[in-house]
Amino acid sequence: MLADLWHAVPEPLRDPVALAAPFFLIFIAVEALAAYHLEDERPAGHPPAPGGYDRRDALTSISMGAVSVATMTAWKTLGLVGYAVLFAYVAPWQLPADAWWTWALAILGVDFFFYWAHRVAHRVRLVWATHQAHHSSEYFNFSTALRQKWNNSAELVAWLPLPLLGVPPALVFLGFSVSLVYQFFVHTERVGTLWRPVELVFNTPSHHRVHHGSDPIYLDRNYGGILIVWDRLFGSFQPELHRPTYGLTTPVGTYDLVRLQTHEYAAIVRDVRAAPRLRDKLGYVFGPPGWRPDPATAAPARPVARPVPRPEPR
Repeated sequence: MLADLWHAVPEPLRDPVALAAPFFLIFIAVEALAAYHLEDERPAGHPPAPGGYDRRDALTSISMGAVSVATMTAWKTLGLVGYAVLFAYVAPWQLPADAWWTWALAILGVDFFFYWAHRVAHRVRLVWATHQAHHSSEYFNFSTALRQKWNNSAELVAWLPLPLLGVPPALVFLGFSVSLVYQFFVHTERVGTLWRPVELVFNTPSHHRVHHGSDPIYLDRNYGGILIVWDRLFGSFQPELHRPTYGLTTPVGTYDLVRLQTHEYAAIVRDVRAAPRLRDKLGYVFGPPGWRPDPATAAPARPVARPVPRPEPR
């Protein structure tokens, strides 16, 4: 029955993200209008209200999201080819695409592997370079949810176990789309904490505000997409204690889309070129963001050759 309903939808609209896109823009407009009126009520000189909007920042986020539609389509097409081969020729069994439990398994599996892909993205600098653009905004609102990366290669690798276990490739991408739609709604300061059982199991705006915080206590926490139970199980959960400071620990200071997406790659190249040892070069690529060689083990500086002074004739 699920498969019949799915095939009844016109093919261009089968992606839940495509179906949800107009509603994303409506929610952004409503939230921005509410923030505008709230700002009008604040005395001059006060910091921006929670959930505030900056026009250039919001337009940058929306533009990055528009480009990501094209780049994500390209990556998903590439992934579909690889997944189809694994599903058809390597998987020991093929799960039925029309069974509800296959759909549930696909969504749960995508969420589980998303957690680990997301965690790796924050702990391995090369992967962080693909993800950091999403964290570059110093605002937290619905438009921030659209500030998406243009390189989805790490996620495609993370989901490889699903087609290997017989999950139909189309359902893998359906699970990803469901996750993206869900996560749009946790990018807001307009919602406080929810009913405690919901906060216990699901990723919520409160949990995700922590994830976008650059405060030391909030760094590298709350990686979950739909479920927060993965963070609770694997020791990366942090409750919201105060309003976070949003953005990167070192702001990029630009609205240029290309630079926002690529500046960390350029920084990696500079660090690798300057590193004298192979172990340091590898550390700059595969170590966590901000990694630097231990001064105690760093290669000693090469002595500067100086001419030996000759005694002056007397």
